[in-house]
Amino acid sequence: MLTDPIASEEDLGADVSLRPQGFKEYQGQDKTKESLAVLIEAAQKRKEPIEHVLLCGAAGLGKTTLANIIAKEMGVGMKITSGPAIERVGDLGSILTNLANGDILFIDEVHRLNKLVEEVLYPAMEDFRLDIVIGKGPSARTLQIDLPRFTLISATTRPGLLSSPLRSRFGITFRLDFYKTEDIEKIIHRSARILDIKIDKEAAKIIAISARSTPRVANRLLKRVRDFAQVKGDGFINAQLAREALAMLEVDDLGLEPIDRQIIRAIIEKFDGGPVGLQALAATVNEETDTIEDVYEPYLMQLGFINRTPRGRTATRLAFERFGFKYPEDSQNRLI
Repeated sequence: MLTDPIASEEDLGADVSLRPQGFKEYQGQDKTKESLAVLIEAAQKRKEPIEHVLLCGAAGLGKTTLANIIAKEMGVGMKITSGPAIERVGDLGSILTNLANGDILFIDEVHRLNKLVEEVLYPAMEDFRLDIVIGKGPSARTLQIDLPRFTLISATTRPGLLSSPLRSRFGITFRLDFYKTEDIEKIIHRSARILDIKIDKEAAKIIAISARSTPRVANRLLKRVRDFAQVKGDGFINAQLAREALAMLEVDDLGLEPIDRQIIRAIIEKFDGGPVGLQALAATVNEETDTIEDVYEPYLMQLGFINRTPRGRTATRLAFERFGFKYPEDSQNRLI
């Protein structure tokens, strides 16, 4: 899926070269950048590590990039891992004991941490202490290991799945929003310069509008349009070529792909606009429930095409009008 905000293997290499190296290069998220800059400067004046930071937001919005920038601004090392990768308490212990004083541990998808691992993380975050239970039953004893004063930066696309004890141990939480079109345009122009792609302003705007307000998607579309320009043109991306490339890729002017349209049409045509349960919707469009929740729904809700209600998903008036359907007169009664 071209507009999937979750990083693919191809994206991983490109993301490194295109990733901003400082706050000045990082477009968008202005309030978050300002707050982080103050947090970093204050910590540096106190000569202390910064507080633990939780970054929330949809995939592809730059959470990992921000963590890298924080580490660079603080002048410390950073270890990157993810919730699913830390399977056992010993895995976490090995990571923590190998950190240096002031280092940053970045855990992506922190909401997927094993609960036993999460409980061991509590004293590590609060007291910089690792508690390891040795033995079982009455003879069991706890071994305490002092840890360096580190900073935990965690990222999650689903903050509602975090336990209250874990959430409360973060000193500050930032929620990253979808990007403005003008910010995405700046990101596209910057990426084009790095990748040596020639593109005009109108073409960059067309790609930006179709990028689902997400930098990772913008960079992916830029590379695919570049391929089209090199095969079908002279390598220069103008407005007409950008439109033709996106049409061939089946990405419309809102960044919707066929599966997005299938989801909306299914709610309208098969379930009379909803409400419809997530599992029923997933079965209808032949997609996983987690994929619908993490990949498709955030942007469809951002566009105002889908609502979540206690009874299920519903299509809005905007969705009916966008896809050429008449909005039912009794919708307000049915969608409550």
